[in-house]
Amino acid sequence: MNKENSIKLFNDRQVRVHWDDKQEVWYFSIVDVIAILTEQKDFQGARNYWKVLKHRLSKEGNETVTNCNRLKLVASDGKMRFTDVADTEQILRLIQSIPSPKAEPFKMWLAKVGYERIEETENPELSFDRAMETYLKKGYSKNWINQRLKSIEVRKDLTDEWDLRGVKKGLEYAILTDEITKAWSGFSNKDYKKFKDLKKENLRDHMSNLELVLNMLAEASTTEISKEKKQKDIKKGK
Repeated sequence: MNKENSIKLFNDRQVRVHWDDKQEVWYFSIVDVIAILTEQKDFQGARNYWKVLKHRLSKEGNETVTNCNRLKLVASDGKMRFTDVADTEQILRLIQSIPSPKAEPFKMWLAKVGYERIEETENPELSFDRAMETYLKKGYSKNWINQRLKSIEVRKDLTDEWDLRGVKKGLEYAILTDEITKAWSGFSNKDYKKFKDLKKENLRDHMSNLELVLNMLAEASTTEISKEKKQKDIKKGK
């Protein structure tokens, strides 16, 4: 299996995955994850476990997990067969529902992340401190990290301006961001990620210092142009 249809988790145990290039989302085989967490000896055991769990979650009204997708993945016999799959958010929700020692580290991590997000809402500076710590652990230089954190600040100024101008998050944000990226790089964000051989990874986390500076300059300029246009419109009574 190549990078797009298989990844390894828990040492040598494999989880079949599928990369949806259009949505830019990883889908994971649910029975593979269950087989590892519950230490099932065979596929049928994991399949039966998922069948019972899915029924229970459905009765509880849990649509996040029960409304999963089905995709054709390579089975043990080498044939393509439909398999229940879930995206990252659904898999993490599923892990929370499985009583397994192997699932406990994930549950503890989810609880920690949730608590940290609450803290960051009360004190936004904490998010920058944690970002600095994370980048340092990943081996980035302090100079690059300073540029990256500055780029986050510049991006926030731009999105705040977009919000004031009535730009909708999601598709409209993506369209405008693509135009800005094309202006200085010649690539849309999706094509830029392909150029750098990235999938779900954050594009800006894989930019050089120069790329970050050019991107910041483009976004800061866009923010100033928008503010200037707004001031002119106010003076004209628009």
